[in-house]
Formats: sequence, C-alpha cells, structure tokens
Amino acid sequence: MTTPLDSVERLATAESLTQAAAERFVAAAAGAVRDSGRFTVALSGGTTPKKLYALLATAPYASRIDWPRVHVFWGDERCVAPDDPASNYRMTREALLDHVPLPAENVHRIRGEDEPAAAAGAYEQELRRTLAASAGAPSSRSGGRFDLVLLGMGDNGHTASLFPRLTAVRENRKWVVAEYVAEVSMWRVTLTPVVINAAAEVVFLVSGAEKASMLHRVLEGPRDPDLLPAQIVAPGEGRLTWLVDAAAAAGLDRR
Repeated sequence: MTTPLDSVERLATAESLTQAAAERFVAAAAGAVRDSGRFTVALSGGTTPKKLYALLATAPYASRIDWPRVHVFWGDERCVAPDDPASNYRMTREALLDHVPLPAENVHRIRGEDEPAAAAGAYEQELRRTLAASAGAPSSRSGGRFDLVLLGMGDNGHTASLFPRLTAVRENRKWVVAEYVAEVSMWRVTLTPVVINAAAEVVFLVSGAEKASMLHRVLEGPRDPDLLPAQIVAPGEGRLTWLVDAAAAAGLDRR
C-alpha cells in the first residue's frame, strides 16, 4: 500500500481526533464557499462521526460555518425508514441537523425506505443535478465534485457500504449502487469509488484499539481492495487524510 506518510495524522485521544476533524470540516466549508459559493459534503455514519456532528452543532463550531450554503449528502445508507434507529440520516439529524440553520432543501438524503435499486438511481440523479454532471465522472472543476467526503473504516476493512468481496468496490461507472450485504443481512445504498475518488478532499476518521490491526493492514499491508475496500480510496486530484487516534494507530509500523 502506498499511503503517503503525510496523509496519516495521529491524535492523542478520541477527543482530539474529533476536534481535528471539526477544524477540517470548518476549513473545507470556508474554502469551498469562497471558491464556488457553496460547500458539498458527504457524511458518514458511525460512532466517531456522530461525536464530530455533535461537536459541530456547538456554538464554537456552528457559528463559523455558513450553513445556508452547505449541501449535505451521505456516503451510504441502510435500507430502512428515515426514523429507524439504524438510519444514518436519523443519527445525523439528531446529532447535527436539528441544531443548525441548514435549509431543508440543502439536505439530500438517501431514501432508504424505497426499493434499493430505485433509491440508488434516484440518489445518483440528485447528485448529478447538484454537481451539474449529466453523464460521466464528476468534474475536477470547482463545484463539480464533492468538496469533502467523510469516511469511517469497519473492523473488516469496509468503508461507506463498500464491503469485502462484493461488487460495489469494483464499480467504475455508476456513482451510486445498491447491494445486499449478507454479512449484515441488509440492503445498503452506497457511493462508489467513482465519486469518492473524484472528491477534493477525503478524510477517514478511525478511533479505538479494536481498529488497530485492520488499520495496519489497510495502510501498510498488501494492496487488495476486494478484501480491504478502504484501500480503494485514492483521490485522483484531491487530498486524502487519515485522522487516527493513538489507540487505532498502535499497530502502525511507521513512526
């Protein structure tokens, strides 16, 4: 794996990781609004991102973001209703969206309650409309791609809903796909590498000792994205950063 050394930022604690991620979010939003007049971000589910969203909802951070110019998307969603406890949208709404002045029309959720393939197709069209790309891959021009994609990493090396040995990680045309994940007995809708790797900035958030072994494999082991989907993330014309706390970084060889 050829992850640049400067793309891995170690933080002492989970709390300092969350603060560093909040600063990244604020900076990315300010830069995007300055350059294109808006900020498009794809959010992640999970415990670590939830802590980030709760922090962003507090006055010291929320007051620094031009919320009416923010457009919120999601990297993936479980195929459940939006009020289901498993919904990434619900988690984000409760932790962040309900507490900041984000216009309702700027919230672009995946309709997990719909038939999975239909939900994926509708979400791709929504994303293409927002980024003004009727066909092909996202553009590298300002406003033509995600300004920021937030990702987590599962214990099995998955990210978003790109799971090991399934087809979504190999998708090279569609921006969004639906796939049944037997490992969790659930349909998922996910962004594909096509749109993730076109982003201006991608930030992984990885926290906890239980992630240490897998983080080592993903960052320092042999490259096998089919087995370790997080390895597929490599922005072609963007910046990739791994924000990891000391517990998650404990297995890394590079010091």
